[in-house]
Amino acid sequence: MFLLRSVTIADIDELLDLSKLMVFINLPNDRSLIKKKVEASVKTFNSPSKNLEENHYIFVLEDLEHGKIIGASMIHGKHGTSEEPHFYLTVSREHKFSKTINTGFIHGTLKLGVETNGWSEIGGLVLNPSFRGHAEKLGKQISYTRFLYMGLFPEQFTHYIHSELLPPFDSKGDSPLWEAIGRRFMNMNYQDADLLSRQNKEFILSLYPRDTIYETLLPPEARNSIGKVGQATQPVKKMLEKIGFHYTEEVDPFDGGPHYRARLKDIKPIKNMHRGIINRKEAFSPDFAEGILLKVPHAAGEFKAVKTNAVIKDGQFILPQEVCERFNLIDGQSAEAINI
Repeated sequence: MFLLRSVTIADIDELLDLSKLMVFINLPNDRSLIKKKVEASVKTFNSPSKNLEENHYIFVLEDLEHGKIIGASMIHGKHGTSEEPHFYLTVSREHKFSKTINTGFIHGTLKLGVETNGWSEIGGLVLNPSFRGHAEKLGKQISYTRFLYMGLFPEQFTHYIHSELLPPFDSKGDSPLWEAIGRRFMNMNYQDADLLSRQNKEFILSLYPRDTIYETLLPPEARNSIGKVGQATQPVKKMLEKIGFHYTEEVDPFDGGPHYRARLKDIKPIKNMHRGIINRKEAFSPDFAEGILLKVPHAAGEFKAVKTNAVIKDGQFILPQEVCERFNLIDGQSAEAINI
């Protein structure tokens, strides 16, 4: 069985081990940075700030059988403020036509934009590669737990939820768009620029071109990466689109990865959230059950949920007996869940 829960200080070393398996932008292989992120999350779960940009949430997926952290996901309470702006490239089209030579063109264009009153952002989705393709859809579990939490505490988030997806990278792990634009104006590699931008964004506004950039002038590999996602990110893109997120015609100014957004109340798992009570008197019947993520009892300042099957009828949750016993679910106890 797998448990979804808020991160704790005791998870730092296991998250560091997880960060060594692949290159994760939001989970760097640096103990001091991971410790800082975890401490910020613990503080947020205990006492979320009214200044949403100060709130950082990390959820982990624990393999209860082996007592091991195998995944993580994150929410930032607000991305894009006057102190730390959100930068993006608007993707548009420009029509050109000459009557003299009876010739016209439609040019793809990019233009730098700045947002100082942004949105809550989901990101940092990490799963141990050994558990990909698992029958329990573990990647979906660790992703959806964020929607369960936001549905339960909507006041802690903005009305819109933002997500930035990773584009395809070349064989060296570099961004074709960065090589075509960013490196020419900032004289640093993609990874260094991305890391610096997470601490100080001033250099973007000072050095990045502010005029219209014509895609025609970019190398084919750079043009073809704009608004696209890498192969490993395709399932995330499909999931977001399925539950109500839409491409905003905006991309990351460094790598061209697409930005997606949705109104919090319109995100399907949140919109269709189940609320009711636990019914332990009626026998569970798997033939009529559906898959859910169920919030389970936890201490103050924590959050816990589990994926299970349940029969939901007349505001009542009828669950497998072993789930009720494992998580101390009491008959008549209030319950909240989302479909998965």
